[in-house]
Amino acid sequence: MPNVEQHKAHDIAIPQEACVENVGKVDFPDEIRHPHHEIYAEALLRYPTDDHFDEVVEAKLRRKLDYKILPLLGICYFFYYVDKTTLSYAAIFGIKDDLSLGPVDYSWLSSIFYFGWLIWAIPSNLIMQRSPPGWYLAANIFLWGALLMAQAGAHNFAGLAALRALSGAFEAIADPAFMLITSMYYTRPEQPIRIAIWYSFNGVGVAGGGLIGYGIGNIHGALQSWRYEFLIIGAFCSFWGIVLFFLVPNSPVKFRGFNHEERLLMIARMRQNQTGVEQQHINWSQVMEAFLDYKTWLFFVLGIVANVPNGGISNFSTLVIQGLGFGTLHTALLGIPQGVLVVIWIGLGAACSHYMPKNCRTLASAIFMIPTISGALGFLLAPADAYVGRLICFYLTGSYQASFVISLSVLIGNTGGQSKKMIVSGMIWLGACIGNIVSPFFYKAEQAPSYRLGIGSLLVANFLELILFFVLRYSFMWENKRKEKVREQMRQDGSLGTLNETAFKDLTDKENPNFEYIY
Repeated sequence: MPNVEQHKAHDIAIPQEACVENVGKVDFPDEIRHPHHEIYAEALLRYPTDDHFDEVVEAKLRRKLDYKILPLLGICYFFYYVDKTTLSYAAIFGIKDDLSLGPVDYSWLSSIFYFGWLIWAIPSNLIMQRSPPGWYLAANIFLWGALLMAQAGAHNFAGLAALRALSGAFEAIADPAFMLITSMYYTRPEQPIRIAIWYSFNGVGVAGGGLIGYGIGNIHGALQSWRYEFLIIGAFCSFWGIVLFFLVPNSPVKFRGFNHEERLLMIARMRQNQTGVEQQHINWSQVMEAFLDYKTWLFFVLGIVANVPNGGISNFSTLVIQGLGFGTLHTALLGIPQGVLVVIWIGLGAACSHYMPKNCRTLASAIFMIPTISGALGFLLAPADAYVGRLICFYLTGSYQASFVISLSVLIGNTGGQSKKMIVSGMIWLGACIGNIVSPFFYKAEQAPSYRLGIGSLLVANFLELILFFVLRYSFMWENKRKEKVREQMRQDGSLGTLNETAFKDLTDKENPNFEYIY
C-alpha cells in the first residue's frame, strides 16, 4: 500500500509521490509550452485523477470562483447591452430630428456599429491570445465607454457613424473574452449555467435600459435627452473598465484571493475539459484547422441566424412598442418586462441544460425556439388593434436568447486548442455581426409601426436556427463515433495516452484522441 501524506489544508489523502518536491520527477507532457509549466505539473501530481478531489472542498472553490468572476462579467454584460440599446432610446428622444437623419440613416447607424466589429473581430481575438486577457478586456471596455461619451457630441450623420464604427471594433472582444474566461475556470458541465448567468444580464440590460431611459427622459437640462443618454452610460462603461482592470484574472496561476492549494485544484479540475488552457503563442496550424473545419462554419451560420432577430429587436424594439400606441416614457418603461422575460428565458434554458440527461443541449436549444416562433407568428397574424396581445407576442420572441446561450456552451465545450478556440469563438461572433448588420434593413420606415418584413425576417431566421441545432447535434454524434474507432485502434496498439497526458497539451479537438464532443 503506497505511503500517504495528509493534506492539512483540505484533509485529503494524497499519495506521497504526488508531493510538491517530486514535481520535477513527473513524466509530464513535453508539448506544454505555457509559462507556468511547473504549477500545472504540480496540480496533476497533487490530483492524479478526479477521484482525488474532495467534493466539499471543490464545491467551496466553485462558489468562490462564482462570486469572484460572475458579478464582474454580469455587470460588464449589463453595460454592454445597455450600450447597444442607447441608439434605440436616442431614437425616441429625438436624435432623428436633431441630426436630420434620412429614412435609411437610422438603419445605417444601427448596422455600421457591426462593421467595425466585423473588421476587427478575428484580429482582436488573436491579440487577446497574445495578451493578458483580463487587462485586454478592461482596456477595450474603457475605450468603448469613452467613444460612447464622444457620441454625445455628434452633430451630423457622418460623425456619429464614424464613432459607432470605432465603438463596434472595441466591443468585438467582449463576448469571446467572456467565453474564454468561462472556459478557463469551469468544467464543461458547469459552463452552461455560468454562461447563462452572465448572459442573462443582457435581459437586465434591456430592463435597466428602460429604467435608465425613463430617468434620462425626465432630465431637462442644457442638452437634448439623447445626448445625456450617451454621456451617462458611456461614463459608467469606462468606470467599469477601470474596475475590471484590477479584478478580472489573467490566469489561474495569478488569480488574486486564492491560495496556492486552491490554485492547484482550480487547474486540476480543468483536466476533464481536454481543451487546453493558457497558451499565449499563436499556433497557425490550429488557425488553419479552424477555418477548414466544417463545424466552424456551422457556428458561423448559427451566429448569423441567431442575430438577425437580435439586431432588429435591440434597435427597433422601442419603435415597435411605441407603434402599438404608447407614449415615449411609457415605451421606455415597457422595455422593462421585455428584459425581465429575457432573464427568465435564459434561466429556464440553463436549468434545462443542467438537469436534462447528458448530451441534450441541442435539444434544449431547439425547445426554446418554439416560444419565439409562436410569438412572431402571433404578432404578424393578430388584428392590428389587438395592442396588448401583439405586445405579449413581441415579448415572447425573446426566448431565442436561451437557445443561443446554450449553443455558446456547446461551442466552447467542443473546441480544443487555444488558437483554434480563438478563431471558432470569433467566427460565431463574426456571424453575429452579419446578422446584426442586415437585420435593421428589414425594418422599413414605410412599414412602421407593424414592421411586417422585420418580424417576418425574425421568423425565417428562427426556423433556420431550429434546423441548425439538429444539424449540429448529428454532426457531433457522427464525430464521436469516428473518435471512438480511433481510440479503439490506439488501445489495441497501446498508443492511447491518459487524460493527464493530453489535458494541458495544446491539442485541438481533432488532434486529441481523448476528446469527446458534447451535444
